[in-house]
Amino acid sequence: MTALQQLDSLSAYLLWAAFALAFAFGAIVQRTNFCTMGGVADIVNFGDWTRMRQWLLAIAMAIAGTTLLDASGLIDVRWSFYTSSRFTPLAYITGGLMFGFGTVLAGGCGSKSLARAGAGSLKSVVVLLVLGVVAYMALRGGLALFRVGVLEAIGLTFGTRQDLPSLLAGSEDARRAWQVGIGLPVAGILAWFVLRDRSFWSFDNLLAGLGIGGIIVAVWYVSGHLGYVEEHPQTLEQAFLRTNSRQMESLSFVAPVAWTLDYLMFASDASKELTIGIVAVLGMFLGSTAYALATGRFRWEGFRDTEDTAHHLVGATLMGFGGVTAVGCTIGQGLSGVSTLSAGSFLALASIVVGVISGVRYQAWRIDRTVG
Repeated sequence: MTALQQLDSLSAYLLWAAFALAFAFGAIVQRTNFCTMGGVADIVNFGDWTRMRQWLLAIAMAIAGTTLLDASGLIDVRWSFYTSSRFTPLAYITGGLMFGFGTVLAGGCGSKSLARAGAGSLKSVVVLLVLGVVAYMALRGGLALFRVGVLEAIGLTFGTRQDLPSLLAGSEDARRAWQVGIGLPVAGILAWFVLRDRSFWSFDNLLAGLGIGGIIVAVWYVSGHLGYVEEHPQTLEQAFLRTNSRQMESLSFVAPVAWTLDYLMFASDASKELTIGIVAVLGMFLGSTAYALATGRFRWEGFRDTEDTAHHLVGATLMGFGGVTAVGCTIGQGLSGVSTLSAGSFLALASIVVGVISGVRYQAWRIDRTVG
């Protein structure tokens, strides 16, 4: 078997592994109703922290697992695009606010829309189509001109990568020490905050937090370790197999939705290939579908009226542009990005949460105005 044939075989293995992990992700979301937007909304509207604790436990698990993978040398978080040396705060904040507000209008983020579409929501199918088209425009189309020329033009370039350990360390040994010194305590504090509430200790809650956080770590391992090629036989350079960014990737559900639409439309083009992001989108959808069918949760759902349609379309548009501009969504930045301890990921995550809170307040104001 030639070197290229070996890489093709490895690529197929990576894709199946990513698909299986995303399939499990979709099933867990469908079973547990895991939803970042819902978690924030539950706190604002009802003072209920249950779904927020699920998310915080997932963050803790993702940070702890990714930190240990990095500390052991199995992956290097600096190989991720989240830790780019280019820090663009205006893009992180603007994109995060838009994405967060859009999730409320659309009834959920990209991953939640995939889970709902898999369970029969035609509304979510429309959201995903619009999100994907707008995201592609923000990646390569007319919206990319504004994103790159205006929002990303304001920023600074660090002398090192933007993950907190790299920013604080002066050497490679010191960086790994900082990685452990920051990552494990942060993960421990989050886990303590979540698990100190004994009423949270149900199977579904623990499955949501530990399962989803663990899947984020597993995809990092698949992409950053199993898919890492020190010297590609064609380019003689370092490579990560089957990623759209050509860097190490974990789960995210905005840009990958755009790449999925692109692949489905132009699959006959020999230059197009399946990537970890694309199969993760498909796996997420099918995992939710399988669980919904198996448990009798599958229900067809359409738009309620014109206003409902308009809100979902606007929300999908905001998520498509905002998610690309913020370099990720509630999963992409809120779990995968944050697990690398990237400064930009923490800023984007905070902006997404503020955007969600603003959206929830807007919805409450709109309801009050209608009732009044």
